[in-house]
Amino acid sequence: MSLQGNGDLKIAIVVNPVLPVGLVSNTVATIGIGLGAGQPGFGNVELSDRPGLTYLASADRPVPVLQAASDELHALMTKAHISKPEHGNLVLFPAFARMMHCFDDYRNAVPMRDLSEEQIDGIGLFGPSKWVKSLTGSLKLLS
Repeated sequence: MSLQGNGDLKIAIVVNPVLPVGLVSNTVATIGIGLGAGQPGFGNVELSDRPGLTYLASADRPVPVLQAASDELHALMTKAHISKPEHGNLVLFPAFARMMHCFDDYRNAVPMRDLSEEQIDGIGLFGPSKWVKSLTGSLKLLS
């Protein structure tokens, strides 16, 4: 499913606002990469300005960064997992991932853990607007 031309798709990133600004930035960036990897059209639009500077657009729609406390992130993770539509994407950033400096270590650690018992620092959602809004509509923008 491509993002281009489909106005019924929405993106949201939700992070724990008590994290230091550097960790918030890292969490948002990492989740953004995960969302983009799951949707080939996400930001994969080449643009050129009048003189010919060519670059890839960052995204074809807004990407709100919202805030939720740790317990709200767990509830959001559970609700998103249970209600995820066929073309919905869920990207998680568990806190223990920060201690892993090799993706293979992270990949091997995940099956040994129960994410409902882990601190979740951020969540990315992509999918039908109705689904994303139902999960994030009451959350505030990160400030």
